Amino acid sequence: MSNTTKALLTFDSGFNCAQAVLTSFCDILEINSEVALKIACGFGAGMGKMAKTCGAVTGGFMVIGLKYGHTKGGDIESKEKTYALVREFTDLFSEDHGSVECRELLSCDINTPEGLKLAQEQKLFRTLCPKYVESAVKILEKIL
Repeated sequence: MSNTTKALLTFDSGFNCAQAVLTSFCDILEINSEVALKIACGFGAGMGKMAKTCGAVTGGFMVIGLKYGHTKGGDIESKEKTYALVREFTDLFSEDHGSVECRELLSCDINTPEGLKLAQEQKLFRTLCPKYVESAVKILEKIL
């Protein structure tokens, strides 16, 4: 099963966009999917439903960090590689979608009752968010 399929199935199962992106790479990263789901849980809906950085994006950052992040204080090379890949990921996602901010991607602020109601009425979490999850996974596959 492809990473994209895994991510979309996870999202469709009721998990958020960050969880869907991160867990789709668990086998490659050799991490436990239950732990990954817990780590990514707070990052959905623009980080805790604050409509800030898209969860698919922050999920992507977590994948990059788990793959290339440094574990020793003096490992500047790994740290810089991770930062460079995060910037590249951000640039590619922004090129495709115009932003990495949840409120801009959804054209409403789900951090407000009115914005959340609008997103639910327009089914944005079912129509737009899967596109961002899929895009994040494809970008990760390209840059990893």
